[in-house]
Amino acid sequence: MSPAPKKSASRALSAQRPTIRDVSRLAGVSRMTVSRVIRDLDLVLPETRARVNKAIADLGYVPDRAAGSLSSRRTGFIALMLPTLTNANFAAVAHGLTEALRADNYHLLITYTDYSLAEEERQLKNLLARRPEAIVLTGAAHSRTASRMLLAANIPIIEVADLPRQPIEHAVGFSNYQVGRTAARYLIEKGFKRIGAVASSNEGDVIDHRGEERMRGFEDELRNTGMATNLVLRHGKAPVSYDHGAASIAILLEREPRIEAVFAVSDLSAVGVVMESQRRGITVPQALSVIGFGDFEIGRVINPPLTTVHVDFRELGQRTGQLILNLLSGDASQTPQIIDVGLKVIARDSVKGLR
Repeated sequence: MSPAPKKSASRALSAQRPTIRDVSRLAGVSRMTVSRVIRDLDLVLPETRARVNKAIADLGYVPDRAAGSLSSRRTGFIALMLPTLTNANFAAVAHGLTEALRADNYHLLITYTDYSLAEEERQLKNLLARRPEAIVLTGAAHSRTASRMLLAANIPIIEVADLPRQPIEHAVGFSNYQVGRTAARYLIEKGFKRIGAVASSNEGDVIDHRGEERMRGFEDELRNTGMATNLVLRHGKAPVSYDHGAASIAILLEREPRIEAVFAVSDLSAVGVVMESQRRGITVPQALSVIGFGDFEIGRVINPPLTTVHVDFRELGQRTGQLILNLLSGDASQTPQIIDVGLKVIARDSVKGLR
């Protein structure tokens, strides 16, 4: 993935959202020609079409489908892009965001990317064409084209559920890297030596970048204490599931039957680890300790209840919504704001210390 363009350089090109006039000037053609290319009409020579498309990409231009029907610049909706709709924590973000925005009569338009940067780019074009008043994205990994479009949008951009080193604009979240370090440290302090972890693969376009940050933090903490990382397993495609956890622990048990503790990138995988271990006659936590991430409801009710790293995702959504309202009303500074909602370990019965 190419690095995102710097905000200062991109925004210096234009203080406003790029227009069809800007595209026509850069491409050296008429606005009618640009319009024909956008509408995919067969009236434009291939060389001209290529030149127009390059200008569109370079400027981060998105056609304004709402321009003809709006008498004001207010559309009344905020866009939210999620990796998946099946994760309860992302639903909590949407709930919290809706609660905060409802007071000022803003509405939420939700789309999802299936952890694909290409799909995020496609959805982003559709969303920006409808002129949201702000856009909320999950995570900090975006394609170069998506980053250009966001920088050129001239609306508040908030990245959530992560704390990027160089956010596009604002960020509300927590350090996924610290989630991994915290989980590893917790298991190490319990006295375990043969420690593993399970996550999805980090190859291809469909990648859980935030989950990979957790694995990176986990591995770094193991290395910092002189422990091996050969039991950190990346397997299957995102999003993870109960089946992912079951399949992953089967692989780890073949690799090291004496494994003592496992961190799962999500509680969903962690529950699969627990259930598959029990099916194999491996008791949790007496023979194998398990810690997850996310504090999902199922982790609280399984037997044994799941130890997990907790983040308040509803609060994350609420604080994001309040930030948006402040930005749109002019009550907040326009300088980038980074809000850390924090994290903590919730100790339950799925981890048994050796010390």
